[in-house]
Amino acid sequence: MNGLRVASLMAATMTTGLVAGVYAIYSNAFMPGLATTDDRTFVTAFQAVDRAILNPLFLGLGFLGAALFTLLAGLLGLKEKALPWIAVAFVLYVISMIVTMAVNVPMNDALKAAGDPATIDVAAARAAFDETKWQAFNLVRTVLATVSFGFLGWALFLTGKAVVQP
Repeated sequence: MNGLRVASLMAATMTTGLVAGVYAIYSNAFMPGLATTDDRTFVTAFQAVDRAILNPLFLGLGFLGAALFTLLAGLLGLKEKALPWIAVAFVLYVISMIVTMAVNVPMNDALKAAGDPATIDVAAARAAFDETKWQAFNLVRTVLATVSFGFLGWALFLTGKAVVQP
């Protein structure tokens, strides 16, 4: 059971870190880069990236896996010193998921629903998208997921100390 507890905590930490990294890349590279492009390039690139990220590796292992592994780590560590850190990490990560599903995904879907950039008014589609709002909520989910990752890292440290100590 101890091995499964540690493995689930390691998986939770790694997948949460990966998701936090994806969000951070959007904040620090992808969106600032797209902000400098013309409307057609922005709409085309954003639609393409949003379609590409909807894949089993990111959605299953990363986005959902981070929550499931964290929940499992918490359930397997109910009597452990690291549990409060795992619990807070889980809550923060779930809030980041809620922000994603309530704000960012609907905005992404609306931009995709605007249609083919070759046949639509791309300036209107981009304006309706509201990059500033998207980026603000992306920053919120980045911070939440990053803090969650940090708490899981601390929980992993505490778990390792408990395993090593007699």
